[in-house]
Amino acid sequence: MTTTGHDGAFRDPAKKSLGQHFLHERGVVDKIVLAVDPRPGDHIVEIGPGQGAMTWPLLDRHGRLTAIEFDRDLLAPLAARARAHGELELVHANVLDVDFTALAAGTPIRLVGNLPYNLSSPILFHALDHAAVVRDMHFMLQKEVVDRMAAGPGSKVYGRLSVMLQAYCRVTALFTVGPGAFKPPPKVDSAVVRLVPRPPAEIGIDNPARFAAIVRAAFGQRRKTLRNALQPLCSADAISTAGVDPSQRAEQLAVADFIRIANLPVTT
Repeated sequence: MTTTGHDGAFRDPAKKSLGQHFLHERGVVDKIVLAVDPRPGDHIVEIGPGQGAMTWPLLDRHGRLTAIEFDRDLLAPLAARARAHGELELVHANVLDVDFTALAAGTPIRLVGNLPYNLSSPILFHALDHAAVVRDMHFMLQKEVVDRMAAGPGSKVYGRLSVMLQAYCRVTALFTVGPGAFKPPPKVDSAVVRLVPRPPAEIGIDNPARFAAIVRAAFGQRRKTLRNALQPLCSADAISTAGVDPSQRAEQLAVADFIRIANLPVTT
């Protein structure tokens, strides 16, 4: 159990069971805050503040912050430390259970966080479900994941995550962070990424569920051609109608190609 003194200091190390790696290098924190660039009136929501490495500089810069923390033992020291920096609203919850739309309460939110690497993809997709109320996202993730998120067609790491995120967001890899910036240091490099949800008119996806099914099936067995991979969902003739060669494989297609295929009329 985490114990604190009267100063609200954090006493215990990160918990392996929660995948905690606490950011401590101030130079990295300053680069993240500069990338976020908080402005008056922004509703900033931090996912997983941990011991507050990003929380305090954001509060010093902005004055107000909402933070979602799952580890109950971190709540008291966070609340105690926050008094010297600004107004911190703490939400004790698993972020996957948080309704971002309700939390926004009519004001677009800006998501920030050093995400637990074992939950990064579920958190990203959960945030996408609420993209209508999200202005932007700045996340620290495993570099391998950021590489996949930002990859283009033809890349070995281009896949379902790349297509799903890029269809709904503009994805920009910002900078890499070495293991030494964390306590304890992870065994991999990390990276910071910016995601900006696209306006609905720019996305152009008629049926999100069908789009997701098409992308999932296309990358389900990467060695298969689209003709074979999408057979249960879409015929080769239909794929051709969308302007795509059915003999291609999923990693060769641009995001717009997947959208055109998904938007084809469904025939029975």
